[in-house]
Amino acid sequence: MIKYMEKIKEFRLKKGLSQEQVAQVIGVSRPTYTAIEVGKQKLNIEEAQKLANLFSIGVDELLSGAIPNIEKYKHMILTYLRMNLSKDGKVPKTKLAKLLYLADFAWFYENLESMSGMQYRKIAYGPVPDSFFRALDELEESGKIIIDHKSTESKDMFLISESESNKNEKIQTLSKEENSLMKKIAEKWKNKNTNEIVNFTHNQLPYFLCRDDEIIPYELITQEDADLVY
Repeated sequence: MIKYMEKIKEFRLKKGLSQEQVAQVIGVSRPTYTAIEVGKQKLNIEEAQKLANLFSIGVDELLSGAIPNIEKYKHMILTYLRMNLSKDGKVPKTKLAKLLYLADFAWFYENLESMSGMQYRKIAYGPVPDSFFRALDELEESGKIIIDHKSTESKDMFLISESESNKNEKIQTLSKEENSLMKKIAEKWKNKNTNEIVNFTHNQLPYFLCRDDEIIPYELITQEDADLVY
């Protein structure tokens, strides 16, 4: 069976949608969608994009069958924002993305599984999952975070902080061990600037060995020197 077929039905049922409703969204007949869901017909690119949008995941994540835990990923974002990474509680968006990457890949290094299940892509500014920007948008729309735009002479910067109204929310998706690892990473990088963490991740084997725009295999981190995992 094609990998992504195992997850499509699960996501459809979680959203409370019928096969007919999903078929309408992606522009196919119900029998065609049924054939897709049972693995008898493949998705084309346009259908995959529409389905990924419906399920709020990236196309690569959908097609790989490695569906991430988006809620846990959002909780990782909130957890880092609570770790005193700056005096004013505001963290540059790029630095936050790299901290999340380090947490996921360091967890894989120790446990052979990702913390969130996100698929990270090699882009110019470093490794980042397609869902990172969507996660921030959804957290902002729900009032859980604040995104400030700061302009300087050289570039624009987006600063992320947790809203006061959300600081009492309990985070229960992260284990004590996961939280402990994130604290270690935060301690190492809290006094470093964004360029330093970007350069660090760019020089790691997973990023260095992949082609531009390629999904970065987690397994590459196991070949990294232990002192350079985070």
